[in-house]
Amino acid sequence: MVCKGFVKRFVPFFLTFAVGLFIASFFVSVAAPSFRFKRDFRNHREYHRRMEFENQRLQEENSRLKRELSLRDKREMTKYAFENDFDVPPPVSIAPHKVVPYPGR
Repeated sequence: MVCKGFVKRFVPFFLTFAVGLFIASFFVSVAAPSFRFKRDFRNHREYHRRMEFENQRLQEENSRLKRELSLRDKREMTKYAFENDFDVPPPVSIAPHKVVPYPGR
């Protein structure tokens, strides 16, 4: 009796699990994963070397652009220093107003 109850519960579970694995195998690999990794360090070294070269090139370009910007700023400052050298006339003096008494008082 106990064995019969166990089979009644186990067989539907096993069949459902098998059908689920069969359907999942169409979308995902059900095989055991492979834990063997490629030990190809040449690609890593090449990538690292390319990144260092790219960083060095970008640093050189950055320093070149900073130098150009500082030279341009110096040229602009000297240009404006000479262009803005003009005389400003003194302010016009205004005569004081006459005080007119209020006629109502």
